[in-house]
Amino acid sequence: MLVSSATRSLNPQSLPPLAFSHSLSLPHRLPQPFVPNPSKSSYFPSLQINCIDAAQPFDYESHLKNRYIQSTSLKIAIVGFGNFGQFLSKTFLRHHHTILAHSRTNYAGLANQLGISFYSDPNDLFEQHPDVVLLSTSILSTETLLQKLPFQRLRRNTLFVDVLSVKEFPRNLFLKYLPLDFDILCTHPMFGPESGKTAWAGLPFVYDKVRIGDEESRVKRCDKFLGIFENEGCRMVEMCCMEHDKYAAGSQFVTHTMGRLLEKFGLESSPINTKGYETLLNLVENTKGDSFDLYYGLFMYNQNALEQLERLDMAFESIKKDLFGRLHQVYRKQLFGDNGEVEKKTRFPQKLLGNGSLIEPPLDNVRQDGF
Repeated sequence: MLVSSATRSLNPQSLPPLAFSHSLSLPHRLPQPFVPNPSKSSYFPSLQINCIDAAQPFDYESHLKNRYIQSTSLKIAIVGFGNFGQFLSKTFLRHHHTILAHSRTNYAGLANQLGISFYSDPNDLFEQHPDVVLLSTSILSTETLLQKLPFQRLRRNTLFVDVLSVKEFPRNLFLKYLPLDFDILCTHPMFGPESGKTAWAGLPFVYDKVRIGDEESRVKRCDKFLGIFENEGCRMVEMCCMEHDKYAAGSQFVTHTMGRLLEKFGLESSPINTKGYETLLNLVENTKGDSFDLYYGLFMYNQNALEQLERLDMAFESIKKDLFGRLHQVYRKQLFGDNGEVEKKTRFPQKLLGNGSLIEPPLDNVRQDGF
């Protein structure tokens, strides 16, 4: 109990009982603070003493806050605690969710620093009965992983979520391997540790509620998870997996392709960079940090990617044809001058008469050598 400095010299036993004055507003009316009896000279009627309850965990407002956090928090198990899994977990923690993690690589030390429980064995992880299991693995390893996970240790209505960059592929795998009672939510945060390192506000988050049970608790659980991204300011886009892959092949795959192409080209900064050139340098920087397995997964497991690659190839060939065609005209003019045009007019009449006969060019345009 803390007492104002005005009473430090007084004998505590001579003071009357004190009521606690809470600084936080409560939903109900608090009792009025105790006022000493002014008829007793040993009391100080003008002295108001504020006290703070030392047992803060037992305060009513603390109890309300803890109850609110417990009612809105989720226990989320992240399977695949690599770069992207760690990136997501930091935001999940800020929203007061309990995070559990599993990965082939031992990240126990890092997880402990973040306040996350790390499990090297998925059996131990699933025995914690998480509300949500989030797959943050590579695209190429997803099917192998799903074949090995001990689903029998989970609650029968667990929500499974993926954050892969392709959507039809994990959707089909979930429907194939997960028990029928499990809920399925396919998502794609269209940003990563680089593009989303400062804030997620305005960044697109695509999701498809593939299979969510009708029970109120299961609907609310799904909404709580989506609420993390919504509260971070993401642009929420509900879209079926097939439609996502169609658009992603035309944006994400093309972006990664151009970034890797420019990286192989050897794009380097210069003393006279333009804003457009800086944009290209940033593109290379953002894409080269991703593994080739990710890029290969975007190509291999999105049926629209090959079409986009062929269109890029055709577009490049078309540009080269336009350039070389214009260059050919310049070379021809340098070699033959205007005579090439005269030759063309004299050898190939431009019009036909109505009866099918040709219009001959004027004699003054015909060269003396007979052409």
